Amino acid sequence: MHDDLRSASSSTGATGGEHQLAGHDELAGHDEPSGGAARTDILLISTDRAPDLRHSLPAAMVQPQAQVTVIDNACTDDTAQVASRAGARVLGLERRASWCAANNAAIAATAAQEVLLLNADCFLAPDFLARARPRLWEPGIGSVAPKLLRALAPGRPLPEIDAAGIVLDRARKNNLVGHGEPRECYSHPGLCFGADGAAALYRRAVLEDCALDGAPFDECFEKYASDVDLAWRAQLLGWGCAYEPRAIAHHLRTYGPSTRAQVDEAARRMQFRNRYLMIAKNETAAGLLRHGAWIVVYELLAAGYVLTRERHLLLGYRDAWQRLPQARRRRALVQAHRRELLRTGRRIGSPPFGLRATR
Repeated sequence: MHDDLRSASSSTGATGGEHQLAGHDELAGHDEPSGGAARTDILLISTDRAPDLRHSLPAAMVQPQAQVTVIDNACTDDTAQVASRAGARVLGLERRASWCAANNAAIAATAAQEVLLLNADCFLAPDFLARARPRLWEPGIGSVAPKLLRALAPGRPLPEIDAAGIVLDRARKNNLVGHGEPRECYSHPGLCFGADGAAALYRRAVLEDCALDGAPFDECFEKYASDVDLAWRAQLLGWGCAYEPRAIAHHLRTYGPSTRAQVDEAARRMQFRNRYLMIAKNETAAGLLRHGAWIVVYELLAAGYVLTRERHLLLGYRDAWQRLPQARRRRALVQAHRRELLRTGRRIGSPPFGLRATR
């Protein structure tokens, strides 16, 4: 992927590529970074989204102690020009990459201790980072999920929640928490399973800890559910996710419970396929013993739905089967890393399936 970089106006830090699964820091005892150079890399990805970027980029540029890098994903519009005029760094990709591959390249090309992944159709409140940062450095926390609110277009907010984090339930079905509910709901800080990839704040140490073959995001996933896969892996390694409702952003959701019917079949198959890849990579024997009945019942219902309502999803089973060997190889890496951490005395619990922010 990195051979396709066109330009980057910063020196290259790294998650590295010479190891299979990165090392780890201790979960407690990290001091919140202070003063000096930018402490947060904001990685703002645009795939021909210059019209949205004209609104999301200024909102990112005003965040304190942050360096904004716009990922120009082989755009054919004026993304690079919009970014340059605003004073952001531009990371240009020669060839169009998946969401996962493009963000992996940007993470490897930056070095700040905090990483905020941001989509071009997501617009931060001015105090977003000021609200989210303190939660990131609580003991055992590796990421922060903000409160995302829905919008019809830049400057056209809806009085509804887009996502108050993500949840993975006992049937291993992922979903957006609070989608479509009144914006006043989910106003209490707490914990959740993970952060939605539209705007997710991570410790870099967590991204390095969770990296497989040097990459935090599994590029086999391409896009959908890759944030859930990373959250599951982080939970397996003992990293929690904080939900911070005072960190606000507005988001133009293209794939969610309220928009799924308008999404093309290929995207729906990808989401369907990736759930099985997540399970193949991350499930544990203990998890199957606890929740196997839930999973079996859901699978029977899902198969019935596919056969009667969306037969094109049958190809999703095929696609998952074709990618199964790679998922199993990466599963072995995750499980080996867990055993290594347990030998060092790091406390690792069970992933909190069903955990969601308090309504």
